[in-house]
Amino acid sequence: MTTTASTASTGSTEVTEVTARSAGTPAAPRGRLGGVGLVVAGALSTQFGSAVAALLFPRAGALGVVTLRLVLSALLLVAVCRPRLRGHSRADWAVVCGFGIALGGMNTLFYQAIERIPLGPAVTLEVLGPLALSVIASRRLASLLWAALALAGVFLLGGGGAGGFGELNLAGAAFALGAGAMWAAYILLSARAGARFPKADGLALAMSVAALVSLPIGLASAGGALLVPSTLAFGLVLAAMSSGLPYSLELFALRRLPASTFAVLMSLAPAIAALAGLLVLGQELAAPQWLAIGLVVAASIGAVRMGRR
Repeated sequence: MTTTASTASTGSTEVTEVTARSAGTPAAPRGRLGGVGLVVAGALSTQFGSAVAALLFPRAGALGVVTLRLVLSALLLVAVCRPRLRGHSRADWAVVCGFGIALGGMNTLFYQAIERIPLGPAVTLEVLGPLALSVIASRRLASLLWAALALAGVFLLGGGGAGGFGELNLAGAAFALGAGAMWAAYILLSARAGARFPKADGLALAMSVAALVSLPIGLASAGGALLVPSTLAFGLVLAAMSSGLPYSLELFALRRLPASTFAVLMSLAPAIAALAGLLVLGQELAAPQWLAIGLVVAASIGAVRMGRR
């Protein structure tokens, strides 16, 4: 799960347009191939970071791990961005607090999901949130075709067999769908924060809010397990893989790519997540599940492109 620019890009180009304006004008076509590589590298870092998070669950539980990730990510972002705290209105702070709550809720629900179901199906279900937002925002009847394609993928994913809803934990599937709803809220609030705060200040402050909200929950759940040196070391790796590295790569990519191309590439998240689950966690998926993931990816790409037009 991502908490950076990429998370706002899978189902809508609104946030990437805001970030692109702050990052600069996309470069000439010769620089776009490098931009594609940066986006793919960022997506790989994000999804393999989620796989690393799953490896930490036996040490501190899902609630403890998400707290560790949010706190360390907030410290990294604040150290790098050094956001200005003065000179903001109450409305600005209301937006950034809402942004932080959406960010924290999205990650907490997602980690609850991947504690119960494989990473690939979890991201596939989560993507339905921003996909639905993209379909609604496009206000085109043809967008319903992409929604129907996504629903076909979900139906296939839940059609039984290994990893289908018949064997997946239903609570895990519900958590993934809830994370998708929070992802849609994140998209809207991230765009507003990007318009009110310079550079990545809004993201750094929102991450801090998410960390503060999550901290008492994580401490109550994991307690002293969060302070074990090896767990802290893994948590720092997780924060770098899921926040620091992908955000930096995506920021550079947006200087070379149009926001719409960036959003299309980020629609590959479910497929990359399934690959990370297979390679890191040994989560094998049946052929119908791979087809289901492909249908949702295709629907997401189609919705993004239609929304752009």
